[in-house]
Amino acid sequence: MGAATHGRAPLRVRILAGVSTLGIILIVIAAVLLVLLIGGFIGAARRRERGAPHYDRHLAEADRALEHARAADKGWDRSLLEAAAREALADKRPDWEYEELVLVLVDDKPGVSEDRAHFLASGHGGEARVVLARRESGWALERVE
Repeated sequence: MGAATHGRAPLRVRILAGVSTLGIILIVIAAVLLVLLIGGFIGAARRRERGAPHYDRHLAEADRALEHARAADKGWDRSLLEAAAREALADKRPDWEYEELVLVLVDDKPGVSEDRAHFLASGHGGEARVVLARRESGWALERVE
């Protein structure tokens, strides 16, 4: 007959008998987390693909807003803005090297003290948003996110 007739349980039953209930629960939880993690990566990639046209459109809008602000107010010089953003990154994240620095938002409000410029720096270490605030003396770092 089978293995049960010789006093030994089949291999599958012996393996399951050696694993505790807690072990089985932990294995199931780990498997569910792995499936969720993989699904999250797939979802993020799809969202990034769908958002690419929107990103380009927002970037173009920021460029147009900068041109409009610069035409109305000479304080919006792109080279000064980029220099302030690069200086802020060098000060706040001195060891981080970024490949790209892109102006993503121009917030030109009436007056000078409410003006903001948002840059997005990206590189191998991730992304950082640099927010510059306009002061009477020029552009100053408000925050790096």
